[in-house]
Amino acid sequence: MSRLTKKIIWMIVDSFILLTSGYLSYLFLSPMIWLNQRSMFFHILSNIAIYLLVANLFKVYQKINRYTSVKETLSHFLAVTLTFLISSTIYYMRYEINSLRFTALTYLIAAMVLPGLRIIWRLIVEHMDRERRFANTHVHPIKTLVVGAGEGGSLFIRHMKNEPEMDIIGIVDENVDKLHTKVFGVEVLGTFEDIDKIIKQYNVDQVTVAIPSLAKKDLERVLEHTGAANVKVNQMPSVENVISGNYEVNEMKEIGVMDLLGRSEVKLDTKQISDKIINQTILVTGAGGSIGSEITRQIMEFIPKRILLLGQDEFAIYTIHQEMLKHRYADRVDLVPIIGDIKDRERMFEVMERYQPSVVYHAAAHKHVPLMEYNPREAVKNNVYGTKNVAEAAKANGVKSFVMISTDKAVNPTNVMGATKRMAEMIVTSLNDETCETTFSAVRFGNVLGSSGSVVPLFKRQIANGGPVTVTDFRMTRYFMTIPEASRLVIQAGALARGGEIFVLDMGERVRIYDLAKKMISLSGKQGKVEIVESGIRPGEKLYEEMLTNTEQVSNQVFEKIFIGNVTHVPLETVMDFAAKLLKMPEPELRKEIVKFANEH
Repeated sequence: MSRLTKKIIWMIVDSFILLTSGYLSYLFLSPMIWLNQRSMFFHILSNIAIYLLVANLFKVYQKINRYTSVKETLSHFLAVTLTFLISSTIYYMRYEINSLRFTALTYLIAAMVLPGLRIIWRLIVEHMDRERRFANTHVHPIKTLVVGAGEGGSLFIRHMKNEPEMDIIGIVDENVDKLHTKVFGVEVLGTFEDIDKIIKQYNVDQVTVAIPSLAKKDLERVLEHTGAANVKVNQMPSVENVISGNYEVNEMKEIGVMDLLGRSEVKLDTKQISDKIINQTILVTGAGGSIGSEITRQIMEFIPKRILLLGQDEFAIYTIHQEMLKHRYADRVDLVPIIGDIKDRERMFEVMERYQPSVVYHAAAHKHVPLMEYNPREAVKNNVYGTKNVAEAAKANGVKSFVMISTDKAVNPTNVMGATKRMAEMIVTSLNDETCETTFSAVRFGNVLGSSGSVVPLFKRQIANGGPVTVTDFRMTRYFMTIPEASRLVIQAGALARGGEIFVLDMGERVRIYDLAKKMISLSGKQGKVEIVESGIRPGEKLYEEMLTNTEQVSNQVFEKIFIGNVTHVPLETVMDFAAKLLKMPEPELRKEIVKFANEH
């Protein structure tokens, strides 16, 4: 049935309701008061004519009645009210004999029936639709307990209550005043402390957190009460994302360790960053890696002229290139995938000379601590000489800003990887001078959650296999940051650089790896079923990491969560003379000497 046909039908129905309202009012009042039949009839007809005009002006007939809400109901009510005000004014100016009781009664009947009929129609359609859906599906509905009776919970329940694959059995909310109240017919059964009891009582299959902004400590409480029950726990996307159309209400997000350890998002100085990136050519080395790919995603939002995606891993570069081609600004940014090894000095100079980037984010490096203990010479070639190649190529071609990604393991290093990254810092900061067009800087931060080299993917695999989860030492602690937060702060630090700085990101509090393992087991629903064992510290590992040495400690905060370390600058000749000697040493001596050199400088 076309929209025009439906509109005509509803106009006829509304006209009939107005006619019936007047007739019923006349029948009810005529035994008690005298009413002029002729004037009453013309009054009713004028109501119908004026209402149809007003309703069209209010676009009442453009609304889909099956989705009638408070807003649509109010539109109908206002249309009826305005109709009677206009018609009554005209009528009383024309006739001296009138009845306020007839007008009031007719108005009350019409004001209730006209909007009410739409609500009844919506309920009928929803019921029929639900019956049809349930009749045509053989899926066993998932018994779901919703956490949150607020805006997010009401949006989720309203959207999902008629879905045959889901049976919403109740809600839990921290506000005790909401206890036993109902949201779209679903009762608030208790608070967070009642979750485990409700799960057992109703045989719940799934717990959905419908409070997107739920604090970490409250999310942990929810998980604590669901951990022993072995039920799936997920979270609906934020209301803003649903309203903006980025996500559907039923696109549930799996709750991960990042939700428990992640911190509030930093608001960037977008004006300062835009000035450095918009309409510029940006080079990202290691663009296929965890940090490099996220830096690429972040800078795409600032619409540079061109992004050069450089890396030696063919598949990784292909993957990030394909992802960026689907970005909303892909048609405005020239994306260039470049296969190249930073150890290849000639290739680095060739790329810089050909594309003339304005900004370089140097994320390419060997980062795995135990592997670099086994391959120290390769760590020197890649992290030291590779950084020198990229940095000197940038300087020779007038790059405006060069930002190197460093690590907390460069502080008082006890391993080859950390020592090579400290030497890379020395190279980058030593290249900065007054005559140089390029602003060189480095950014230090700790472990990033979810990166290919972090413990999170390892723990996930071990938990999936039934354990045990191996922690090298139960006392071991690490700093953690999410990949998006680290990447945003790297970009901000680059915009703040004036030359020669080593920026240090505020990593918050150290996290005990043993506690991280426990949280991940709890998230998996296998609490008490997966064992955590101590495997012993691996070559090159420390019990805890630092962000600055004692001599580097400063309170110079230049942006939220960004500090500048008071780091000693070492001449480039000193660094490279030592690096040349390293490559000639036997590996056992190389390991010892590089760590010693990094700690002395």
